[in-house]
Amino acid sequence: MPDLSALPNPEPLIAQDIYIAGTDEGSGKSLIMLAVMEMLSGFAGHIGFFRPIIQTSPAKDDMIQFISHRYALPCPPEAMYGCNADEARELLAAEQYDELLKLILAKYRALKARCEHILCVGTAPRRDNAAFAFEFNLDVANNLGCLLMPVIQGSHRTQEQILHSLVSLKHTLHEHDCELLATVVNGASPELTDTLRHTLPHDPEFPVYIVPGDPALEKPSVGDIAWAIDAKVFSGENGAMGREVSHYKVAAMLVPDFLDYVEAGDLIITPGDRSDIVMASLMAYHSKNYPQIAGLLLTGHQEPAPQVRKLIDGLGETPFAVLGVDSDTFTTAMQVSQIGPRLHSQNERKIAKALGLVEANINMVGLRLRLSSKVSGKITPLMFEYDLLQRAKAEKQHIVLPEGNEERILRAAEILLLRDVVKITLLGNEAEIRQKIQSLSLKLDGVDIIDPMTSELRRLYAETYYEARKHKCIVFDTAYDLVADVSYFGTLMVHLGHADGMVSGAVHSTQHTIRPAFEIIKTKPGASIVSSVFFMCLEDRVLVYGDCAVIPNPNAQQLADIAINAADTARSFNIEPRVAMLSYSTGESGKGEAVDKVREAVRIAQSLRPDLLLEGPMQYDAAVDASVAKTKLPDSQVAGKATVFVFPDLNTGNNTYKAVQRSSGAIAIGPILQGLNKPVNDLSRGCTVTDIVNTVVITAIQAQQAAPA
Repeated sequence: MPDLSALPNPEPLIAQDIYIAGTDEGSGKSLIMLAVMEMLSGFAGHIGFFRPIIQTSPAKDDMIQFISHRYALPCPPEAMYGCNADEARELLAAEQYDELLKLILAKYRALKARCEHILCVGTAPRRDNAAFAFEFNLDVANNLGCLLMPVIQGSHRTQEQILHSLVSLKHTLHEHDCELLATVVNGASPELTDTLRHTLPHDPEFPVYIVPGDPALEKPSVGDIAWAIDAKVFSGENGAMGREVSHYKVAAMLVPDFLDYVEAGDLIITPGDRSDIVMASLMAYHSKNYPQIAGLLLTGHQEPAPQVRKLIDGLGETPFAVLGVDSDTFTTAMQVSQIGPRLHSQNERKIAKALGLVEANINMVGLRLRLSSKVSGKITPLMFEYDLLQRAKAEKQHIVLPEGNEERILRAAEILLLRDVVKITLLGNEAEIRQKIQSLSLKLDGVDIIDPMTSELRRLYAETYYEARKHKCIVFDTAYDLVADVSYFGTLMVHLGHADGMVSGAVHSTQHTIRPAFEIIKTKPGASIVSSVFFMCLEDRVLVYGDCAVIPNPNAQQLADIAINAADTARSFNIEPRVAMLSYSTGESGKGEAVDKVREAVRIAQSLRPDLLLEGPMQYDAAVDASVAKTKLPDSQVAGKATVFVFPDLNTGNNTYKAVQRSSGAIAIGPILQGLNKPVNDLSRGCTVTDIVNTVVITAIQAQQAAPA
């Protein structure tokens, strides 16, 4: 090993960081990198990403750009690598191997000073000797003080070849005295996976995980190809760029012959002046008699004729991407044939599929336990979301989504199913939903779809609703008509245990979403009202705001109920509740009806739940700022460190959460309803796909807690 004593601060680093390295070309280490980064983001605060050597510049390094964008890392790309390949070659040519390692270590330590944990992904100078490349990574990992995670290529290898690679790896790691986190055999054929797991001896010092190959992840997307050959995009929305390319076809024949060769997932490569092929591709896509292609690549620096462009433009957004390049058809086809898949932040679908595959085959909890560092007490949005996802997956629940025809709902459902988080039922016309799924090229094979209009459950639900509401003079025919509404049908699914929770509101109003829950599910014992909270994910903590969505002007008793429920909600999501009852006045200084209401609410809440840290009235600054709290409420156990904020009315709460969200960049998850017997949650009509995923995950956790022991 090289002598590093000349470096400043030569004290050894705690083995708290991870170094992923492929033992050979094509190991697929980027998939493992993604899953480990996801795991780290779930329990560590400031996360860093580092590559010892990059081939060009950080702006052009795929991994640095992908990780920086997906995880919004605070460090600039220039801080995420040791040196470029040219510098490394010069140092090696001058026989200055030690100096190369020192250069990398210096850059790493500069990053380490800013991060709690770092994920390193190995690379090496370009040499024909693959053994040198891997041993270089071992030296770097040792000198950075990282736990090593080698990735062995499993694809196209026999069981004997894989076992031989593992024996050789174990010997090499012993020779280099490496600290091992775990070894991954990636891309093994599914037929070998179980055999390998039973064949490998259990060795706590040499844990091995087998991740089977997935053909879908081995195929490039249209976007991958467009990026690799620097193609111009004539048309095609973002979803079209994510389509998988199963094959590529050169269309140089007449249309009848061309149609005989079309297969699903084809990228059609044809000269740009072949208007007949362009038109035939569009018509074939919409025809039930032909499979759907992935995209169209026009060659020769030629665009379709103006008349054809005019015709296409009149069709609206084309269902697949149309790309263009300057090169000729033969050259383009040769280039396309060499392109492999890549991960990029825009392709959430491929990311979700990759994470689902790796997380299903690698014990992330076991990896986490093997890390020797202390866990930070901070809770970042990524940490909070990661923890929620893992909790939801631990005891999978069944969630019904009434707005089954909405694109955002379908895209969220795909991500949730690919990550294997929940079971999902969509409500609506099945033919329309299936058509929408097909037109968006989504993978929703495991989803259930129920049409309330034709479902055999409709009569049972009508009878249930009639019995529950006949005291309100509801007749059976009215009940039968009413349960055909997706919100009522979904609520009755939850009420009767046919689903564990419901999420709606991307299209429907809040009233439409939650009124059936008020009528049917009703409040749980001890809760007099249904209220709501938002989880406000700030940079280094998560706060709970209530009520910001349901009760316009709560009285003192209702305010006390909101506070108690909000505290319980916070604790159930691992947030220690310190409840601040907010008003325009702090302590005893203020007078007036509004502040008196808050004082009375505090008295009621404290008498009902003396176990809670709950104080008020106090102003927001006194609740959140320790320096202000020291002046205004010096003896308070809540002021300056509140985690739960209870607003005096809906006007104040709704405006405050939106002001904090917009001004600080906080992620607001909610509204989350509290007080119901079973979980039903409302979405904002402006919600994103990520908002929907988060709300479904929270609903699943609420369902776990509501389930009988």
